[in-house]
Amino acid sequence: MITMQRGPQPADFADVRATNLAVVLRYVRSHAPCSRAEIAATTGLNKATVSSLVADLIERRLLRETGLTEHRIGRPATMLVLDGSPYAAIGIEVNADYLTAVAIDLAGQQVLSWRRSFAGLASSPAQAATAIAALGRRAVNRVLKEDRRVLGLTVGVPGLVSPDGAVIMAPNLGWHDVNLRDIVNRALGEPGFPVAVDNDANLAVLAESRYGAFAGSQNLIYLTGEVGIGAGIISDGRPLRGHRGFPGEIGHITIDPQGPPCACGRRGCLEAIAGISAIIARVLPEVAGDGAITDLQPEVDEVVRRARGNDPAALRALDEVGRALGQGVSILANLLDPEVVVLGGYFVPLAPWLLPPVEAELTARRIGPEQGGAQVVASILDHGAAATGGAATVLDHVDAGRLPRL
Repeated sequence: MITMQRGPQPADFADVRATNLAVVLRYVRSHAPCSRAEIAATTGLNKATVSSLVADLIERRLLRETGLTEHRIGRPATMLVLDGSPYAAIGIEVNADYLTAVAIDLAGQQVLSWRRSFAGLASSPAQAATAIAALGRRAVNRVLKEDRRVLGLTVGVPGLVSPDGAVIMAPNLGWHDVNLRDIVNRALGEPGFPVAVDNDANLAVLAESRYGAFAGSQNLIYLTGEVGIGAGIISDGRPLRGHRGFPGEIGHITIDPQGPPCACGRRGCLEAIAGISAIIARVLPEVAGDGAITDLQPEVDEVVRRARGNDPAALRALDEVGRALGQGVSILANLLDPEVVVLGGYFVPLAPWLLPPVEAELTARRIGPEQGGAQVVASILDHGAAATGGAATVLDHVDAGRLPRL
């Protein structure tokens, strides 16, 4: 007779040790410099176990010892800090007009940051995927030349991404059913590290939660300020992923049913009214005859220049865009009750003119008192937030116990 065991099964020694290694690593990440005794006292692990775990992590070059502290009763303690210098995680961010590559070590220090122009609006999916894979290959080679091991590479794309790394739809890139993960994997020669693809807003909010002005916030929303507008969401300390991994498509909420057409095929979507291309079209109508824009930065700089010069048309357009954006933010605020909503991407240089009408709309439309306590701020991260978040997801896996092998 064959019997099936049901219910929770006991973990074997390797599972328990991997979990405990991750516990110690996370503690040091949050509390460095710290001693073995502090780790034992706080985590509940006994001192002998902590000493064994720390020795393992030092051997893997994930931790290192750094001097003694005498500010304690009894013998001075040897302090521990993160090492991780032999390792790096890579993130790549895809936008309509540029690509960003970022590599960070295990301690979160940036070891590489590149921004490259990218004709995403004018490229076929095959051409675009080739350019993304080439940048990934260059980033990997640079990290390897510095005698670091690549722990993983994650690509952020402004669109719907399936769990297996296929881009189901990216309207602002003109993509449908592009198996980007497989393309990048093949371009890298099937590397010995994981390659993943995710939505750019999902990755950017992870970067904000680790490195932004509100790092550690349990309820945080990040809005991408690019051609499209997506929302990355941290709710109760966890990324909101939804049923199929497609949450946060705030850019396709209808703000004006009679509004301008959107790349998704509908009319009056938030990003068709408040996306950066829409802002440029309203403030700089003269550029419409110049052909397709392949680099948005010069136009954004000109919008900023006119706003600083108190150009009436620019100020009026930015106020109207800010109010539309505020409608979208108020919907998110009423649904999710965030502590903070962070405006990223090209919204950052425009924040002095966008934030006042956004806050006014939030105050008018939010059910809770005092905007429900939600703040709206500009990101302090650069345009590579999604790339940084892509690299940070690899570090999250390490913190969860997927440690590099000796």
